[in-house]
Amino acid sequence: MDGKKPSLERSRYELRFHLLFDVGRSFAFPCDASGQVDMASLSDVGQRSYLRVCAGVGREVSLPEVRLTSDSAGR
Repeated sequence: MDGKKPSLERSRYELRFHLLFDVGRSFAFPCDASGQVDMASLSDVGQRSYLRVCAGVGREVSLPEVRLTSDSAGR
């Protein structure tokens, strides 16, 4: 099995949380097709942001959605 395939697949998707009170703004984190974020691949700041955003679901941000990243849509 090619060790690069999971990271390539993961980089094609993002887990996007929309801010509830600031329309048009959102947070996005790289994930796989099922929405799983690899915390180990995030920077320390990214890990803290992800945990903070997850804690704010329903209060500050929407439930997340899995989307193709904009750079992979043309592949």
